[in-house]
Amino acid sequence: MSAPASTGTPEEELPNPLTEGLERLPVHSTALVIFGATGDLSRRKLLPALYNLAHEGALPERFELVGVSRSEHSDAEFAKDAAEAIREFSRRDPDEEVLKGLLEHVRYVSGSFDDPDVFRRLGQVLGELDDAAGQRLNRCFYLSTAPSFFPVIVSNLGEQGLDRHDDAEVRCVIEKPFGTTLEEARELNRCVLAVFDERQVFRIDHYLGKETVQNVLAFRFANSLFEPLWNRNAIRNVQITAAEDIGIGSRAGYYDSAGALRDLVQNHMLQLLCLLCMEPPVDFSADAVRDEKVKVLRAIKPPPPERTVRARYGPGTVGGEQVPGYLEEEGVPADSSTETYAALRLTVQNWRWAGVPIYLRTGKRLARKSTEIAVTLREVPHAMFKQDGSVGVQPNQLVLGVQPNEGVSIKLSAKIPGTRMSIRPVNMEFLYGTSFLSQSPEAYERLILDAMRGDATLFTRNDEVEAQWRICDPIVRRWHEEDQGPLPTYESGTQGPEEANSILVGDDQWRAI
Repeated sequence: MSAPASTGTPEEELPNPLTEGLERLPVHSTALVIFGATGDLSRRKLLPALYNLAHEGALPERFELVGVSRSEHSDAEFAKDAAEAIREFSRRDPDEEVLKGLLEHVRYVSGSFDDPDVFRRLGQVLGELDDAAGQRLNRCFYLSTAPSFFPVIVSNLGEQGLDRHDDAEVRCVIEKPFGTTLEEARELNRCVLAVFDERQVFRIDHYLGKETVQNVLAFRFANSLFEPLWNRNAIRNVQITAAEDIGIGSRAGYYDSAGALRDLVQNHMLQLLCLLCMEPPVDFSADAVRDEKVKVLRAIKPPPPERTVRARYGPGTVGGEQVPGYLEEEGVPADSSTETYAALRLTVQNWRWAGVPIYLRTGKRLARKSTEIAVTLREVPHAMFKQDGSVGVQPNQLVLGVQPNEGVSIKLSAKIPGTRMSIRPVNMEFLYGTSFLSQSPEAYERLILDAMRGDATLFTRNDEVEAQWRICDPIVRRWHEEDQGPLPTYESGTQGPEEANSILVGDDQWRAI
């Protein structure tokens, strides 16, 4: 039998292997309601994500979009603004036919989030969409607003009976930050769970939607190469870095009340730690995965003061340009004590990880943008390769790059060609872009689709959020209540403060950013 003829499909039309699973898993017909639909997050991330899902054919067959915001707009004006946002921020140039199909029937409800009439009108719009579809659509409410509106919106949804819909599912997606203290997180959980069941709530952390973050689980549990080494007997230390080269921009109002620890450590970085340290779940279901993550968080005690460092950036040079220090940024109070850099040394008190230092650091205005997890193995017990001109045997290191270089590298020791037994480190690398020949989908594409599907695997559960705050809350409270003198500063465009070295154990060193 002859081979089937080539289809002659142009290379640019080949399916994206990274989104292969998105369009094949069914999603029930859904009405997605975005609160804060004209805001920055919606324009930059949510609307472009919806367009790219539509382009991939991953949205449900019947999909309706409803925007809710304080700005006065007609349906047509909102559609026009949404199209402009997609053209500006989408990861691919939009196809005008796909764009028209996505936005031609959008609806918009204007008004204040504390006005019950807004929710009555929203209920009417959703009822009209059901009638037009000839079926009851699932409803997904996405809270893309300031955190102060979360309890207000949830309460109004409950009071207007929008938290339930006969013969259909209702889900609520809540953006970060989920509280700014443990008590606030608990109170917000009480408010949300008084209206919705836990299975209806999707607390979003966009880091968990990144392909390379999910790849941590794949590398750990789909390769027998790593699991025998994944414990205190073989691992010397772990470093998790989330470095940014930018300053606070126009976010002074938010950032000065949050700081580096609340902004990145409490959510993103602790989530990375969980994925790295968790035990294998019994299956890849939402509760099985999150059960194991909670166990990790409960095995971590808040670190004592000598294992924490905070600092803020001063003036310096980034990308060849002079930049101001944090206190000179527009909107920052002159007496601010907010940190723009935070470093911690944590330990996970369980059988697998006891005694292994886990270092977390994050900061703004550092040397470059980089998010990575570096696992350093213990040295070989007998270093016999010692000759002049040889770098010598260095510990093996596994580095999982999250951004901007998405991939995995392993540092090995190898012989330098020649007559002498000279050793130097070499890298073996896997890069997403070159291995899959395509661009990774944006995190919000995966997460929005999962929320509409009802898959909570990549979202945080109520006990998970509170466990994260139990670690960070005592640190924040101590930093702000105790008089520790002036904050250390570091020059913009550098590796961070020298004080960060004080939390390192023995000969451990920070990886260069």
